[in-house]
Amino acid sequence: MKTPIVLELPAGEHYVCMCGKSKNSPFCDGSHKGSGKSPRHVVMAKAGQVAVCSCGKSKTPPFCDGSHDRRS
Repeated sequence: MKTPIVLELPAGEHYVCMCGKSKNSPFCDGSHKGSGKSPRHVVMAKAGQVAVCSCGKSKTPPFCDGSHDRRS
């Protein structure tokens, strides 16, 4: 089981890695090129805490929805 990555993000735009290749995880560094996957664009209206999915099971990517706790 992988747990979410909890971050304090400032207000503004952020790009969250969805391919798993970024060396700056959970943020995109452009490593997705050629993978067929794109980063998720997140706009924070105000600064706040977010939980970014790290297991790949979330139905609300890039955010955690607790799917890592559910048994398949």
